[in-house]
Amino acid sequence: MFESFDLEQLTNSYLIPWGINITFALVIFIVGKMVAKGIVSVTKKMLGKAKMDEILINFVSSILSTVLLLFIIVAALDQLGVDTTSLIALLGAAGLAVGLALQGSLQNFAAGVMLIIFRPFKAGDFVEAGGVSGVVENISIFSSIFRTGDNREVIIPNGAIYGGTITNFSARETRRVDMVFGIGYGDDIRQAKEVIRGILENDARILKEPAPLIAVGELADSSVNFNVRPWVKSGDYWGVKFDLTEEIKLAFDAKGISIPYPQMDVHTDN
Repeated sequence: MFESFDLEQLTNSYLIPWGINITFALVIFIVGKMVAKGIVSVTKKMLGKAKMDEILINFVSSILSTVLLLFIIVAALDQLGVDTTSLIALLGAAGLAVGLALQGSLQNFAAGVMLIIFRPFKAGDFVEAGGVSGVVENISIFSSIFRTGDNREVIIPNGAIYGGTITNFSARETRRVDMVFGIGYGDDIRQAKEVIRGILENDARILKEPAPLIAVGELADSSVNFNVRPWVKSGDYWGVKFDLTEEIKLAFDAKGISIPYPQMDVHTDN
């Protein structure tokens, strides 16, 4: 039995070919990991130079590292003679199943990536999005945190934000304050206009350019309505709006200019 054992044939037929395949597989794995590490490092540097968010940089690097490692493992197994077709099909099916199971999360993730890349708003901006108005406190991969005017913390899925209209009130340095003031039909239009103009000129927060608009906008049922539209810095918007409302009302009272309430005259025939 031992005499029929051919060591040379075993060596030539099995040991040497398997040894070569295992050696090449190890080389592919080791060198592949080194190359993948270099690619991930270069990618992180490029994303950093592009001033992308740190969260996005780390997430993209992690995904890229995982994908490259899978390619390296498949290539090493293929060198060993393992049929990788079934393995690739299995990975594809698993990926599809996970994708379907996490469809909502993946939508939020994709929306988060788009928000971080295109930056329609940043932390600290006052924004209306996803049915909520508030100051943006944090933007993460899956959701964003808003702080409302009454100090509530609202967490909104990124998909709801990116899939709808986004209004960023802090994106521009200046904003126009749109206000309407009504006076009675028996009051002096020119006098009311001068009163409003004097108040606007005395407020240092109101910009000279563009010049504020004061114009008769409507002859309503019970009043003559003025459109008052001064321009201010975005941070002064609410302060100016509230102060002007009070000051113009007090000035009208002092000048005897009425601000009529809705009313209806009824005439009857006797």
